Amino acid sequence: MKSFFHVQDIGDLNLALEEARQVKATPYAWKHLGENKTIMLVFFNSSLRTRLSSQKAALNLGMSPIVLNIGQDSWQLETELGVIMDGGKSEHLREAIPVMASYCDIIGVRSFAGLTDREYDYQEAVLQQFVQYSGKPVISLESATVHPCQAFADLITIDEYKETKRPKVVLTWAPHPKALPQAVPNSFAEWMNAADVDFVITHPHGYELDPRFAGNARVEYDQMKALEGADFVYAKNWSCPGVTEPENYGKILCDDRSWMVDEAHMAVTNNARFMHCLPVRRNVIVSDGVIDSERSIVIPEAANRVTSIQVVMKRMLEDING
Repeated sequence: MKSFFHVQDIGDLNLALEEARQVKATPYAWKHLGENKTIMLVFFNSSLRTRLSSQKAALNLGMSPIVLNIGQDSWQLETELGVIMDGGKSEHLREAIPVMASYCDIIGVRSFAGLTDREYDYQEAVLQQFVQYSGKPVISLESATVHPCQAFADLITIDEYKETKRPKVVLTWAPHPKALPQAVPNSFAEWMNAADVDFVITHPHGYELDPRFAGNARVEYDQMKALEGADFVYAKNWSCPGVTEPENYGKILCDDRSWMVDEAHMAVTNNARFMHCLPVRRNVIVSDGVIDSERSIVIPEAANRVTSIQVVMKRMLEDING
């Protein structure tokens, strides 16, 4: 595995889920793979679960993790080519990336969308420079448009908790005071479309995800109708993806608090499990009663972040070791 950005990078999902079960049951069984190997975890943005789960997974596999916080532990880095660097950024990614690569065997990168230039964000300019200039396997630790480690953990969690062979999974938009990127919903949609689930997306008009991620998912604009009979409810905010109205890309088009997932919403489901990637705004995205209920699985979901990225690192190490 040379990179991990999309669901197709993991291959057969049934095999990936079986491998995840093995890794979760015996997390230290492959420590020999990472002996004398280093992974560099590069963070352009804040993190809690991604940072901790990545380090834990690397240690489980016997690797030495190096964490680099750009702009805090390093110089401010310029990310665009062709610019005159006479401002506050002292170093360019063009030089920084191959230097980082010389110190490690695998690179993980976290870099959010700017939410001002849709074309630039959806080209994944920062992530692609790491692929181009590092020559090392690259893992997206969340980028402008995708968060595959989260989506894989979500699938692992659904597989663990499902009570029917083909559960109904609903991704519902929820309100938020800030404009957020589409990386989590994009990847969740991409992975659910590839999985054996009945997948529905519900959101207000104007929040349609890019077709490359929404795929063939059913889109229902009536939230309560979408939630009827759901086995899993995944709540997440995202700003306007700008698919039909590029001028609205990254904007908040709706602040309707009635989209918050509360007990009334969950009452129409099939006693659904509640999911969220965290961090979550209580009583904005979800009510206290729902997230604190026995049907909430946000903590096991977060714990599975170790398993998902460890499977990815394990496969990369197996390729490196031949």
